[in-house]
Amino acid sequence: MGTQSDVFEQFQTILREQRIHAVYQPIISLHDGGVMGYEALSRGPEHSPFHSPLEMFQFAEQQGELYKLEQLAREKAIQGSILEHEQQLLFINISSHVLEDPGFVPGKTLEILQKFGLRPNNVVFEITERSSIEDFTLAKKILAHYRMQGYRIAIDDAGAGYSSLQAIAELQPDFIKIDRSLIENIHRNKVKAYILETFVTFAQKMNISLIAEGIEQVEELAKLTQMGVHYAQGYLLGKPALTAAKVQDTLRTIIWQHRNVQGGNMTWHIGGLKTPVGIFHTKVLISEVADYFKRNQEAVGVVIVQDDCPKGLVMRDRLFQHLAGQYAYSLYWNRTIDSVMDASPLIVDEQVAVEQVSLLATSRAINQLYDLVIITSDGKMAGTASIRTILESITNVRMESARVANPLTGLPGNLQINRELNKRIKENETFHVIYADLDYFKWFNDRFGFQKGDQLIQYTADVMQQAIAFYGTPNDFVGHVGGDDFIAISTTLAPKLLCQEMINRFESGVRMFYEDVEWEYVFDRSGNQVRSEGVTLSLSLVICSCETPISLEHISQTAAQLKKQAKAHKGSIYCFQALGSQSPIGISSSERID
Repeated sequence: MGTQSDVFEQFQTILREQRIHAVYQPIISLHDGGVMGYEALSRGPEHSPFHSPLEMFQFAEQQGELYKLEQLAREKAIQGSILEHEQQLLFINISSHVLEDPGFVPGKTLEILQKFGLRPNNVVFEITERSSIEDFTLAKKILAHYRMQGYRIAIDDAGAGYSSLQAIAELQPDFIKIDRSLIENIHRNKVKAYILETFVTFAQKMNISLIAEGIEQVEELAKLTQMGVHYAQGYLLGKPALTAAKVQDTLRTIIWQHRNVQGGNMTWHIGGLKTPVGIFHTKVLISEVADYFKRNQEAVGVVIVQDDCPKGLVMRDRLFQHLAGQYAYSLYWNRTIDSVMDASPLIVDEQVAVEQVSLLATSRAINQLYDLVIITSDGKMAGTASIRTILESITNVRMESARVANPLTGLPGNLQINRELNKRIKENETFHVIYADLDYFKWFNDRFGFQKGDQLIQYTADVMQQAIAFYGTPNDFVGHVGGDDFIAISTTLAPKLLCQEMINRFESGVRMFYEDVEWEYVFDRSGNQVRSEGVTLSLSLVICSCETPISLEHISQTAAQLKKQAKAHKGSIYCFQALGSQSPIGISSSERID
């Protein structure tokens, strides 16, 4: 590598001659397989000791030149940006140490963005773990200033150390990037999966998006998609490059097949809310659009298109504000509409979930909060939806779900369960029904009290949903029949594995409800003493092959027979039978977890 003075001189030459460049690694949506954005990664000169960013930034920090290098890296990242449209994001790394540097002056990055035609809402500052934040008060003050301008914040390497968790709690980022150490072989490591489940639940409650890093295996991608992680990046999805990425069709198919749809939630797409809207070409005169609004008083906005693809949005109120000044008519009247349109409106595909669109829409700047949402189909203009329509539809569905849901678990009740079963029967495709029932629950309730009993019911509901998230498929369903009875409806290719997962999860956690109390016998519902270790789980698996007609009553009767068989065996167990085919009844015991 040469002497220390030679190395220092090489580094100074790199800074002086700006001899670094950026490469871009795609970040992929695990909802639709599209490219959400890119992380910009710096590279030094080839055949140089500083080609590796790790070596370069470590040396800069040792020499007190970190701020200069990071400022140069940000400029190069923005200058070479390969963003393909206004909705994509550019993730730019900044070390936490730089936040405390007096040279980190707000406004510098904005100047660079304006120079290269980007805006703050295209940029996410990704705070890396090169050093932990020492002054959170200062960091929050600096980041608040950037957020007001439209920038977003990501915390990198979550799960790799305490400092990143503290940064999440203090800074409340928009994105959390999950470290590769937690992602690697997650499809085989249940402890890692349980930890990530906690991140997913936390992110949902805090309206934070998760990005899983370092995806290298197809199985990792499938598992993360199934668990509800929002975005992913890694060599499997795309290596750092100088050009825009295209996700392989096979990987997009995997994402679509494993997209997470929480059991029991009513999920529907924004395409169901689209309504027609006025459409104008980018080179139409402003006067024509103004005349349209005057003739159509009910129109709140119009979409500006080129080759049937939306390019911008014009809201009625905003256009007439432009025309309200003393010389505005003469100034604007004969200009083309693209000179005043919003060139980066919210554009979503018709297959995006309504609740996801609601989150995107309500996170916009206050002056855009009530703008129309543009809906596309295969990239072409399809319609629009108003914020009022979106929020009203969510409210109505939630009210309907709450009205018929079980009040203890919030899962769909019998009305929705029957609807779902009838729907599956009409579709005439193979599906599986799993009825779950707790054994000796009455004994548990009598011994430990109703409050503990309710907690055990809620725990069982969680077990069912988590198992579905692991081994189920999109559009699987979990319902609460009542009391200690549950139902899952799945199209998984491995229904027995799904049952085993439910039993394993239940067995691994049920002991915590016993409070270290010991007993020799429990009592069944008839008051008879039974030697047992406690509450167990009986599952009835009805495999509905649909090769011959089946009915709701047939499914229910078969499940009842299987339940009786399961309860005749000791311990947690599942019994199965196929309907609509000639498969015989079979019985399988669970693997006990000690």
